[in-house]
Amino acid sequence: MSAPSTGIERWILYAIALVIFGGSVGLAYLVRRFLFEAFRRRAARTATTIDDTILAAVRSPFVLWCACVGFYAASRIALLPYEFTKVSDKILLALVVGSVTYSAAQIAITLIRQVGTKRGSSVAVVGLTQTIVRVVVLVIGGLILLNALGISITPIITALGIGGLAVALALQDTLANTFAGIYITLSRHIRPGDYIRIESGEEGVVTDITWRATTVRTIRNNIVIIPNAKLAQSVVINYHLKERHHRLDIPIGVSYSSDPDNVERLLLEETTEAIGQVENLLAKPAPYVLFMPGFGDFSLDFTLIVHVRTYVDQFDVQHHLRKRIFKRFRQEGIEIPFPIRTVYLHENPKQDS
Repeated sequence: MSAPSTGIERWILYAIALVIFGGSVGLAYLVRRFLFEAFRRRAARTATTIDDTILAAVRSPFVLWCACVGFYAASRIALLPYEFTKVSDKILLALVVGSVTYSAAQIAITLIRQVGTKRGSSVAVVGLTQTIVRVVVLVIGGLILLNALGISITPIITALGIGGLAVALALQDTLANTFAGIYITLSRHIRPGDYIRIESGEEGVVTDITWRATTVRTIRNNIVIIPNAKLAQSVVINYHLKERHHRLDIPIGVSYSSDPDNVERLLLEETTEAIGQVENLLAKPAPYVLFMPGFGDFSLDFTLIVHVRTYVDQFDVQHHLRKRIFKRFRQEGIEIPFPIRTVYLHENPKQDS
């Protein structure tokens, strides 16, 4: 297109360019408002979630993409100076490639999380895996952008290789936690949702494994943040690996005047009756009673052994069972003795003299 000969023609071109840019943005909002909503309703009726994920990721940057196309067309119609369009084209390219890369990362993370949840894979749902996927996609997008802008990536890769040693020395703790998190995630010895206890005493439900630390929610609903390197080097008890069902031992002491066979019978009757009434108390394996530790200092000691659904359920189950057993013992006249100590006092003959 030839340059406008008069100022009026130039302003007409500017007005047309402005209308095109504004129209592209307005059209984008209309499409997102009506067409995307129709696509969303249709996607909600399908069995797969891939279409829902793609629509959710594309919906936000769609207006930006239309605005970039409209600005590119408007800049050509308005016959803006070459120096200006050269810079603006690079900015538009960076915005498009950056937004597409971000949307691709969101789609990849969401799909991995959904597939992992559906298949019961703990590796796919932890924060560390999602961070790695996001970084990989963003790095690929960055390399594509640099190549599109005409910037050679070979010197950058060389510089990163040379500076990698210095970075590794400066970030030893960070890298140690990152690689420990990768090890923990891939080994699957500790997974989100597992109840763990480490040798330093912290215990609770694992909520997430990130690039730096593992977060654990305690029974009191507090969050404990454990560095991955420390967790990988600790002795860990996982109460959900491989079986979530937990054995619960309830010690019970009765008076020496009690009949052991009768005590065992009452404990089994009361526990069997509680199955189905006390939540998370399991019928299988069947409960049983052991006459152990046995003969205590002031009582006959028994151990009632039951199984509960998970480690955390033991507290509520034990609460209800102890109340039922105590009430039954009172009805049957079985005494739960107080601690008894016999103290002998010896006179000192020397003091008397």
